Formats: sequence, C-alpha cells, structure tokens
Amino acid sequence: MFLGLDIGTSAVKAVLVDENQSVVDQVSVALDVQRRQPLWSEQDPDAWWDAVGQAMSALRVRQAAAVSAVRAIGLAGQMHGAVLLDAGDRVLRPAILWNDGRSASQCALLLRREPRTAEITGNLAMPGFTAPKLLWVAEHEPDVFRQVRRVLLPKDYIRLRLCGEYASDVSDAAGTLWLDVGGRRWSREMLAATGLGEETMPRLFEGTEATGTLRPQLAAEWGMRLGVVIAGGGGDNAAGAVGVGVIRRGQAFLSLGTSGVLFVASDVFSPNAAQAMHTFCHCVPRTWHHMSVILSAASCLSWITAVTGAGSERALLAEIEAAEHDGARSPRGVIFLPYLSGERTPHNNPNATGVFFGLTHATSRADLGRAVLEGVAFALADGRDVLLAAGADLHEVSVIGGGARSLLWGRILASVLGQGLVYRSGGEVGPAFGAARLARLAVTGEDPATVCVAPPTERVIEPDADLTEIYRQRLAVYRQLYRVLRESFATAV
Repeated sequence: MFLGLDIGTSAVKAVLVDENQSVVDQVSVALDVQRRQPLWSEQDPDAWWDAVGQAMSALRVRQAAAVSAVRAIGLAGQMHGAVLLDAGDRVLRPAILWNDGRSASQCALLLRREPRTAEITGNLAMPGFTAPKLLWVAEHEPDVFRQVRRVLLPKDYIRLRLCGEYASDVSDAAGTLWLDVGGRRWSREMLAATGLGEETMPRLFEGTEATGTLRPQLAAEWGMRLGVVIAGGGGDNAAGAVGVGVIRRGQAFLSLGTSGVLFVASDVFSPNAAQAMHTFCHCVPRTWHHMSVILSAASCLSWITAVTGAGSERALLAEIEAAEHDGARSPRGVIFLPYLSGERTPHNNPNATGVFFGLTHATSRADLGRAVLEGVAFALADGRDVLLAAGADLHEVSVIGGGARSLLWGRILASVLGQGLVYRSGGEVGPAFGAARLARLAVTGEDPATVCVAPPTERVIEPDADLTEIYRQRLAVYRQLYRVLRESFATAV
C-alpha cells in the first residue's frame, strides 16, 4: 500500500493506492488563502500540517488496515511558495504563494544582479517564482530576512514535519529560479543574486528517491508501521503527469485545477523563455518538461459561483447545460478575461485583472458562467500556441484536475483548442495519485515506465466543427481585448 499527499492551494488531498494501482480511498481537507493586500496571496504553513493530520485521522478511521500496510509516502504540492524558517525551524511569516504578484520590481532587480537568469534556469523571472519573493522580504521585511536559515517549498515543509529532513526534488526546485535546470543542481550564481547560499537550501533528490523515514511518533499516531519511506515526490504538475502517465517525449496533459496548465514531457533540456514558457525538471530521472501556465482556471468557476449566488459549481454547470438545451448552445456574446490573479503564459503580467466584456440587460447567470468556461479555454489556447511555437507535439492530451469532472467544459476546451481531449479513470485525483506512484518507486526501484502508465480511457471529447469556427473568431476578440487593456491594468491595481 502507498500513500500520496498533495499539498494544494485549495485543499490537502490524501490518497491510498494499493499494489494494483487502484485507489482504495481518498480524503480532501479544504484550505483558505489570505489576501491581505492587492496582489498578495498567502497561507499559514501550519494550516497545511493541520490539514494533513485531519486527512490521516479520517483515513485511519475508514481504512485502518490499509493505512497500517503503507510502505511509503509520496509528496506533491503547489510550487514556488516560500516557507521561511529560522534556526529553530519556526515559521517566520505566512508562506508567499505561487499566485502572489507583489515582487515584480524584484524580478527586475534579480535580472540586474544576474543577467544570465534565463540561460541558467530556463525561465523568465516572474513574481510567482520563489527567488523574487526573498528579494521582496529582504527589502520590505529585513528583520525577517536576517533570521532566515532555511527556505522550503510547501510540500517540503510537510516533509520536514514528517521525517525531519531538509529535502526537495528537482521538479519542485526548478520553480524557484535557484536551480540550474539543465544540470539538475542548485545554482550558486542565482542564490548569490538573492543573498543566499546552498546551506539555506534543502538537499536535492529525484522524485523517485527515498529522502527519509516517517517519525516514529507519527507512525504510532497514524497506525503505521515503523520505517515508512518518504519519497522525493514532485511539484504538483510533475506529480500529476506521473499519475496520468505523461513521462515520455511528446506526451501531454491539460490540468484544470486552481491554475490551468498545459504540460508536455521532454527528454532534453530545451528552454524557450521568451514567451513565458516554463522549462522544468520532471520528477523522474533524466526527463524535463515544458509548461504553459495560466494562474486562474477552476478558481474562476469557484469565483463566479460565489459572486452570482449559484449555490455550488455543480449547480451552475447544470444551469449552463440547461441553457444549452433551451437552444442557447452557441456562445452568447459575453467574453471573459480570466486574469483574477494576474497572468503568466504568455503575458507575464501580474497586474492583469479579470474582465467581462459584452454585458447587456439580457445577460444571465448562465451566460456569465459559460463566458468564464470559455475565457479559461481562450487563455489555455494562448499557452498552447506558445508550446507549439517551441516545437511541442500535442497529438494526445489527457485531462486531469477537479475541472475534469465537467464534460461541458471539455466540449468547450476541445472546440477552442481544436484538439481531442482524453479523459482517464481517476483523472480528478491528480497529483496525489502521482505522488503515490513515486512512493512506490522509492521502495521498489522499478522502472518508472512500467509503473507510470496511462490509466484506462473513459472517453475522448473531439472538437465540434461549428463551435471551433465560432471560437476562432471570438478568440481573436479576446486577444484584442488584452492588447487594448494591457496598459490600463497597471494603473487599475
């Protein structure tokens, strides 16, 4: 038996997976995000640990025998978050998250200090990455910065609580701007540019390697055996790729979580940072990946559900579906720019904000909801074009994440992208399932290709030819809206 823990933004997820790679049980514990100022996005690291405890308590009650048989734990987690610890491993301030946009000016400072940033890391300096966050802390909270002895990523803080080790995997570390991504090691030059050294960083592992064993007191508390291995794990997207079997060149997935991601595996380090494409290490050895990332995807659906009083996301999706059945299957004129937390690919613009365009007295809640689904699809199309321009092969794209539950959204996405989408069993489990696979590899030493296979296909959604033509025209309007508003965003924040 193997356990996967995913330290997400909206929830901590725990999934039990047996030797046949079947999901035995899963638990999700919700999390909140604090936004104390515009552009800020923070969480209390101890809230993650409390959520892990709640998840494990629930699993022990429901699956005591399975929990007692766990051999290894794999970790996945939201990337880029800065957890700052003092000499006693005490958290110095709330973690600054991946979708926090406060450090734009520090990105410019980082580039002045190290002009080779893109060459070393394979990525542009963006506010969401970890290194600019430390420069912001040094400038605005110098007392905190002076006390920093360790910087950990979210899942690696949980690792410290689990086994007492300062460790990370190369896929997660690649999102810090401190990693020599081609060499899969810390870059002394990038660390020096932020006033840090390698002693501040955790040791690096591949995601398939063991990094320590579970503390005996936790094993007793959770009803586990002694010596449970803690695997390196992976950043959430890399772990999600392992879960859906995307580990070979050209294999791809689309993730509809809090953020939206198009992910393509590669066997070489071949960066193309000019259009905000990410090039990171994968969490399996000798493998890299390319990503286009939009900062708000399923979170946009949660937002529109709340502000329109729809009751639940499922209820709003049903309302949109009902409007289709009433003859409103085609788009209704409203266009949504989904930049609720700024944007990465291709704009790298933390000041971008959400916009509804085309409202009239006839606009309904269902129209707004559908516009949100379409707007996220348009943003993903922008990212898709960046990947294609870099030579990516998207012949088969699997869908994972909470948004994968909506087949309506799947029809819209397939038609906007002009791309068939593959829905697989358990796709909504996402990174936690991949983390469980990495846990297995850490104790068995199996070839990842024999374990990280694609789950069975449940359905394939093909583009609707009529909608594809409509969306081609509307995508052009969507892009024009961004170009017109780009300069205004900075003054509106």
